[in-house]
Amino acid sequence: MRYLITLLTFITYIYAKPIVAVSIPPQKYIIDSISKGLVESMVIVEPGNSPHTYEPKPSQMVKLSKAKAYLAIGVEFERAWLPKFTQQNSKLKVFYVDKNITKISINHNLEIEDDPHIWLNSNNLKEIAKSTTKALISIDPQNREIYLNNLKEFIVKIDKNSKEIESILKDVEPRVFLIFHPSWGYFAKEYNLKQIAVEISGKEPTPKELIAVLNLAKKYRVKTIFVQPEFSKKSANLIAKELNIHVKELTPLKYNILDNMLNFAKMLKGR
Repeated sequence: MRYLITLLTFITYIYAKPIVAVSIPPQKYIIDSISKGLVESMVIVEPGNSPHTYEPKPSQMVKLSKAKAYLAIGVEFERAWLPKFTQQNSKLKVFYVDKNITKISINHNLEIEDDPHIWLNSNNLKEIAKSTTKALISIDPQNREIYLNNLKEFIVKIDKNSKEIESILKDVEPRVFLIFHPSWGYFAKEYNLKQIAVEISGKEPTPKELIAVLNLAKKYRVKTIFVQPEFSKKSANLIAKELNIHVKELTPLKYNILDNMLNFAKMLKGR
């Protein structure tokens, strides 16, 4: 019996899937698309929470202690928590999947910072997928060819999705959208759109900035302000009332990135 228990424990260890942790749900979608079940992916910032301020749960910390790799994407909470993750799990390999991405900047009150929402852009998404594939091969080299083949399939899906978005947005006017939290700048850059943001880095606009936003919205005859469910809608509702426009929810953190980008294009066309 003791021998059988030892054998079963050994077999379980041998065939256990490596745990790969990521910061946000869109990353989990990328890993799941490329690994197709060969690894167990876990996401830290759960749906409905903000990656700017999230603190992991004790249960997540326990699971992270068993993880083989962490794929960082450059969101804010990683700065404080990645050192704690590696301190708890000395064998945890950290891969930075945002390292080949050219960041765009956000300006606010003379402060300049990188926009972290890099996954909302087809070209960036392909680079993130490539970096993710390299990370998976690094921790699981025996399945290298499977990961590479799945990557090719995923890139085809990204390109197909991008062409569909281009078709939807082809005749959209104005090519401007009003959004409370500036999370769709990379999407705007890819499809020749302009994002007018109300809030930046969690900071409410100054009266002068708010007047400028209202004037731009009036100039372009904006009919909708997009809000993120992870943030308060109070200020956005006041702006909507002032401009007599609609308020629609839009999150950059949905699991299926491709569907999310496609749905936003449809929202812009139908606003």
